[in-house]
Amino acid sequence: MNYRVVFSPEAQEQLAELFHYIAEAASPVTAARYTEAIVSYCESLCTFPQRGTLRDDIRPGLRITHYRKRTVIAFDVDADLVSIIGIFYGGQNYETVLHDDH
Repeated sequence: MNYRVVFSPEAQEQLAELFHYIAEAASPVTAARYTEAIVSYCESLCTFPQRGTLRDDIRPGLRITHYRKRTVIAFDVDADLVSIIGIFYGGQNYETVLHDDH
């Protein structure tokens, strides 16, 4: 079974911010390569979405995986859908941002 992968507006914004950060620090080509690789990695969750670490302590159903040790990808899996909730680069505090206050 293949899952559909969707990016939340927040995750899309975080990718754009990451692109601009890398483009400024390195180059637009490097930024495009890195952010496109993150998107491809996220899209690969369609075939094996249960990877990563389950973090129910932060938010029910939340999973965390890493891309190249520098980027944390937060997502959840529901029926046939993988939702990319957030993309956090270089030690950003994702736990506080994602904590379910309900």
